[in-house]
Amino acid sequence: MTEKEPSNEIKINWVYCPLCGSKIPKADNIRYCIKCGVDLHYIKTHMRLPHKSENEHSINTIAAFEQQQYPKYFPISLKYSDEDLLNLQDKKLWSTTASLGMTLAAFILMNVIAVFIAILFVIFTFNLENAIEIFLSPYFIIISSFIEIVLIIVPVMYVGKYLQRPNIKNRLQILGFTAVGFSKNKILKEILIGIAFAIIGIILVYSVSFIMEFFMYSIFGAETIQNAVGSTSDVDLIITSSDYLSLTLLVLIMIFIIGTSEEILFRGFLQKGLVRNLGKKWGIFITAFIFSIIHLIGIFLVPLPPIAFLVSFILNFFPFFAISLLLGLLYDWRKENLIAVMITHGVYDALTLIIVFILYTMF
Repeated sequence: MTEKEPSNEIKINWVYCPLCGSKIPKADNIRYCIKCGVDLHYIKTHMRLPHKSENEHSINTIAAFEQQQYPKYFPISLKYSDEDLLNLQDKKLWSTTASLGMTLAAFILMNVIAVFIAILFVIFTFNLENAIEIFLSPYFIIISSFIEIVLIIVPVMYVGKYLQRPNIKNRLQILGFTAVGFSKNKILKEILIGIAFAIIGIILVYSVSFIMEFFMYSIFGAETIQNAVGSTSDVDLIITSSDYLSLTLLVLIMIFIIGTSEEILFRGFLQKGLVRNLGKKWGIFITAFIFSIIHLIGIFLVPLPPIAFLVSFILNFFPFFAISLLLGLLYDWRKENLIAVMITHGVYDALTLIIVFILYTMF
């Protein structure tokens, strides 16, 4: 004779779950503990804990059931299993607020650390001019680039709350930084796609830059364009003091540090969250906009006349926006896997440095 299934009319008047001790909300017909998943009706009816075979509900099933019945009591997100991580494209993740807030937090934290290191250099050198000279050194830029790892750490720490097993492998996988399910041939394919799109990105950005310079030239004239371009050429400052060794190290940093860290944050975390809450088009567009604005913070810190500032902003914004849209579309095409996207970003940055270095040494 089989045991009678507990009725949905059973009232759970416990304050805490008898298995895990989590607080139970005061709501009618609560059946499952949202924390451990135990069937509270079963315990109430049979006065014992269910055997493993009698409590086969996954945390996701329980969360989905209770969230649908009592959304105000269970605003938390679902926790995904290792199997769920293989296909996350149709699954809800972090909110728009979390997507924007954690991205901003990562960027602020990175800059706070950079400023702190800069202050220490000024204090220990006892000379501002010597400190500035060090800051402009390509080797200092190479070392300080490792601060960008903060852009990985912040989202990796945050996404653990959405995982049943929040180990480092699963944290990176939910962000798209994974080769799980990829054969060697498929990984090679992603690398080749990344390199190809880096070349496409170079052509795209140079084309957009040419169009915007022509457009600005026709409106404001050559002198204004010259002043605006000269005030924002950060790459030139790096290249003018670089030698072959520092250039090689910078190229490696671009590929393995900059491309990786920025794509985990902007595409793997920010775009992934926005797409699920705002839709694909708005998610890609807003991510590209934020990516571009963040990379232009330096323009806002340089005192420029209004016209020069406007021209400088336009000349720099649209190339950044173009490459960011390309990266966002590529991320979507590659089903939210970051291998090709990180390669594209890193190789694009590296090619930009190499091209500027060649032009500088030739002319």
